[in-house]
Amino acid sequence: MVIKVFLASSSGSTAIKKKQQDVLGFLEALKVDYAPLDIACNEDNRMWMRENVPVEKKPTNGIPLPPQIFNEESYCGDYETFFDAKEDNAVFAFLGLPPPPGSKEAKEAEKAFILENGPVENGTVEIETVESETVENGTDDAEDEENLEAEEVEEEILDDDSLKREVPMEEFNGDEHTEEVEAEVGGETGEEAAEEATEEDAAAEEKVAKEEEEAVEDTEEATEDTAPVKQEEAQEEVEDEEAKEEEELRQLEEEEEAPEVTEQEEEDE
Repeated sequence: MVIKVFLASSSGSTAIKKKQQDVLGFLEALKVDYAPLDIACNEDNRMWMRENVPVEKKPTNGIPLPPQIFNEESYCGDYETFFDAKEDNAVFAFLGLPPPPGSKEAKEAEKAFILENGPVENGTVEIETVESETVENGTDDAEDEENLEAEEVEEEILDDDSLKREVPMEEFNGDEHTEEVEAEVGGETGEEAAEEATEEDAAAEEKVAKEEEEAVEDTEEATEDTAPVKQEEAQEEVEDEEAKEEEELRQLEEEEEAPEVTEQEEEDE
């Protein structure tokens, strides 16, 4: 298969010259064999190119511009489609050529083939081998986990035994040390115990303060209740004193009137 690139060697357009150079330079970099065909000096090449470019690929004026790329008689595309294939790493697919082994395009083509048609026999064997290895590894991992769990249980038992052995010694050292050990075994540190004691003291102080406030309030209420009674008693005492004074005055007046009456009676006799 020969790649044909139709060019215009004597084109006055700088853009066309640049596009032609880009296509030829990239084909040479990929080591793709191609045949440059000049349409400026060969009328047959020009006519053949115009006739074989598909109608839907021609511009509105119907005259395709170079560069135009063919694989033998099969149309590949113009510069724009070639550039898009270059950006997508699909130049060999664009040219209708098999990609070289180990290239990025070959790997992507292999992945696409596997997705469409499924894995080949070697791939199936490899997958089965991987799955079997995974099962074996999974069994080994399960055994390892069981061994680890057994070791952890043994460590917990040993820890419990060590605590049991340590408690009598701590009791011998005194109650205070035993309380510290109990706090550590229960997961409480000295700082947490101190914080709890501080909170309890604060709660007790708040309780005492509330009781004092309640007592003051009760005293004030009692004072308010007894004040009218005292006022009434004082008023009664004042009234009693006034009544006594009036009684004494009345008695004095009666005593003064009594001698006058007696003297008058004597004179009448």
